[in-house]
Amino acid sequence: MITIGVLGLQGAVDEHMIQIRSVGEHAVLVKKPEQLGDIDGLIIPGGESTTMGKLMDHYGFMDSITAFYEQKKPIFGTCAGMVLVAKELVSLEAPHLGLMDISVKRNGFGRQRESFEAPLLVKGMEDPFKGIFIRAPLAVRVGKNVEVLARYDENIVAARQEHVLVSAFHPELAGDNRFMQHFIDMVKNPVY
Repeated sequence: MITIGVLGLQGAVDEHMIQIRSVGEHAVLVKKPEQLGDIDGLIIPGGESTTMGKLMDHYGFMDSITAFYEQKKPIFGTCAGMVLVAKELVSLEAPHLGLMDISVKRNGFGRQRESFEAPLLVKGMEDPFKGIFIRAPLAVRVGKNVEVLARYDENIVAARQEHVLVSAFHPELAGDNRFMQHFIDMVKNPVY
């Protein structure tokens, strides 16, 4: 059994914890940077990216998560987590962690009232995955080493670069643990 941590500063924390357990792995709520040494993979959940970035900075997570990344430990950023790991943001704002070679537009599909659900064809999955988009970002550019896993209306909504996985949508809310299993497989079988 591996241990997956969920950054517990804000956002859909409980839903990720439940999903980790649903695939038979150990879930830990991460509230302190020193806990990163005890986990095999980290999920940065959805929430409000600006607030989460400020909290990460305030509690000393920026350097700790960067060190975790440099140890080649897998990271999964969902929705706001995708914004937080991006190397570039389509705004005047500076990037937060800058771990993945993508350029992300916050609220790429609009504000709260433009939230929606849509079936997505995801690379490596036979059946469509229900994408739940809530004030979702989108990637407007990916680097040459980034593998696009899913698109919605030609917009990039899921991708992977080595040991970093991102989704613009909320897989933890879909009642489908295939995305979580994909992340678990990344942790158990590194290919970088």
